[in-house]
Amino acid sequence: MILVWLIVIPLAAGVLAWVVGRGDSVWPRWTALAAMVLEFVLAVWLWVDSASGALATTKLPWLLHARYEWIPELGIGFSLAMDGLSLVLVVLSAFLGIVSVVCSWSEIEEQVGFFHFNLLATVAGIIGVFLATDLILFYFFWEIMLVPMYLLIRIWGHENRAYAAIKFFLFTQAGALAMLVAILALYFLHGQQTGTYTFDYFQLIGTTLNPAASMLIMLGFFAAFAVKLPAVPFHTWLPDAHTEAPTAGSVILAGLLLKTGGYGLIRFILPLFPGSAAAFANAGMALGVVGIIYGAILAFAQTDLKRLVAYTSISHLGFVLLGVFSFNGMALQGAVIQMVCHGISTGALFVLVGLLQERIHTRDLDQMGGLWSTVPRMGGMALVFALASLGLPGFGNFIGEFLVLMGTFHTNHWMAAVAAGGLVLACVYALWMMLRGFFGAATQERNISDLSAREMLVMAVMAAAIFWLGVFPQPTIDVTVPALDGVRKVARLAGEESRTPDVAKFQQLKTGLGRTTKPMQGPGENR
Repeated sequence: MILVWLIVIPLAAGVLAWVVGRGDSVWPRWTALAAMVLEFVLAVWLWVDSASGALATTKLPWLLHARYEWIPELGIGFSLAMDGLSLVLVVLSAFLGIVSVVCSWSEIEEQVGFFHFNLLATVAGIIGVFLATDLILFYFFWEIMLVPMYLLIRIWGHENRAYAAIKFFLFTQAGALAMLVAILALYFLHGQQTGTYTFDYFQLIGTTLNPAASMLIMLGFFAAFAVKLPAVPFHTWLPDAHTEAPTAGSVILAGLLLKTGGYGLIRFILPLFPGSAAAFANAGMALGVVGIIYGAILAFAQTDLKRLVAYTSISHLGFVLLGVFSFNGMALQGAVIQMVCHGISTGALFVLVGLLQERIHTRDLDQMGGLWSTVPRMGGMALVFALASLGLPGFGNFIGEFLVLMGTFHTNHWMAAVAAGGLVLACVYALWMMLRGFFGAATQERNISDLSAREMLVMAVMAAAIFWLGVFPQPTIDVTVPALDGVRKVARLAGEESRTPDVAKFQQLKTGLGRTTKPMQGPGENR
C-alpha cells in the first residue's frame, strides 16, 4: 500500500486544503506543506531502505510492486511499481513540492485553497506517472497532470496567462492523444499475437512487431514525451507557459513536469521498441544536440528574465535526449543525473525570478542592474545557481552533462563535440544574466528587501542539494544503476526475442525487467 499512499497523500491533502481554504488562507498552506513534508519523509525512508537492502526482492531491480484488479475484462489493472529510477524522481517530486508550497506562501492571495488543491493534484499525477506500470493507468496519470497545471497558469498566471494556458493544453493534449493511439495499437497487436489483451507493461515488453508498425507506434509515444521534455521543434509552448505561470507553477513545470518526458523515453521507448529506438537513435541524438545549441542561443537573446530561464531548460534537457539515444550506460546515467539537477537548479532560478518580480514588479533585464548592492543575499544565490546552470565543476549539473558527453563520445564523436559547444554557450547566457540583472549600473534607485529568513532557508537547502549532487553523486548513481541496467538489458534482449522467439533468458528478464545489480560498464562500453 505504500505506493498507493505516495499518490493518495498529496491528492487527499489537496482536497482538504480546498475545503479548509473556503474560510481561511493560512490553513491551506500549512495543510499542503505538512502533506509534502510527509511525502518527502516517506520517499527518503524508501531510499534509505533500498540502500540498506531492506527493500530487495526477487524481482530486482524493482523494489516495490502493487497490482489490483481494475477492469479485468479489458486487461486493465491498477498496477504500480518502483525501481531506483522512479524512486529518485519521487524524492525529487516531494522535495520540489515542498519548495513550491513555501515559495507561494506570500505570492498567492486569492482562492488559496483551490490553488493548493491544483498544485498538489499536479504533484500526485506526476508521482503516478513515475509509478504506473499499466499503460492505461499511466495515460490516466499523464492526463491528470494536464488539467490542474492548466488551471494554475490560467487562474494565477500573469498578463497573457489565457494564451499561454491554452497553448500548453493544446500541445500537451496533442502529444497525449498520439500516445493513446499508440497504446491501443500495441494492445491490439499484442492481443492478436498472444490471445491475451492486456495493458500490463511487463507483458507488452517483447511484443513482436514488424519494423514499420514498431516505428509508427514508437513515434506515437515519442511525440508525447518530446512535447513534455520538450524537444525542438515541439518546444514552443514552454517559454510562454513559464513566463505566465505563477512561481510555484514554474517550479513544478520545470522541475517535475518536464521530467516525465525524459522518464517516458527511458521507461517505455527503449524496452518496448528497442529495434525502432536503435534505428531512430541518430535522429534522436540530432534533436538533442539541436535543442542544446538552439535553446542556449535563444536564452542569450531574451530580455525577459523568466523567459531566459525557460529557454535554458530546452538546452539542458537536450542533454537528456542525447543521453537516452546514445545507447550507452554512462550517457544514460548522465541523463538521469541531469534530470534531477536541472529540476533543482532551474527550479531555484524560477523561485528567485518570482521573488525578484514580487519586489520590483518587472522581469525586464533592461530595467534591472545594480541589484547586487541592494539585495546581496539574493544576488549571491542567483550567482550560485547561475554557476550550477552553466555546468561548473562542483555542482550536480556538471556531473550529468559530463557523463552524457563522455558516453556519447563513444557512440558518436561528432554529436558529442557539437553538444559540448552548449557548455560554452551556457557560460555566455548565465554570466550575461548576472551582469545585466545584478551587476553594472543601476537603471533606477530601488529600496527593496533582501531574502527573508524563510526564503533564504529554501535557497540554502536547494544550494546544498545541488552542491551535494556535484561532489558526492555516487548514492544517486548507485540507486539508479540496477534500474537503468535492467532497462538496457531488456531492450537488448527484447530485440533478440523479436528475432528469436525462444530466447529463454529474455522470458526471465521480462517479468522482473532485469535481475542484475551489476554496475554499468565504463567509458569503453559502446552498446
